[in-house]
Amino acid sequence: MSYSVLEYMYRDVGNWKSHGVALLLGNVGALDVTIRSCLDPGALFVPEQVLLPGLHRRHWTQYGDGPSDLDHAFHEFVGLRDVGKEDAELQPPIGSTVEVAALFLEARGRWDVRCSRYLREMYSGWVG
Repeated sequence: MSYSVLEYMYRDVGNWKSHGVALLLGNVGALDVTIRSCLDPGALFVPEQVLLPGLHRRHWTQYGDGPSDLDHAFHEFVGLRDVGKEDAELQPPIGSTVEVAALFLEARGRWDVRCSRYLREMYSGWVG
């Protein structure tokens, strides 16, 4: 059985960055090209639409900050790679490369910030 790692990051408006990785079941293959064809300009996407957790809480913990006007729902796709020794402690796979590719294709051109858990928690009074 082969595995791949999807790397992504959250960058707030102040350019502070937090990195994330997700383990996928399957080979990288053409997945990188497929995902990049689905992203908004700047390699942006809403992680909750494609099985990935948002990185906001990690970001706030990492920088000793909390929600602010520097935050938003979009994350950046960094890339895909084969699993390495440094990935031994990753959680179980979030899904297969085929499932994740299908979700990116479904979201292409329709990234919806309302899917962001961060936005739902922060603005539950006015975001549906």
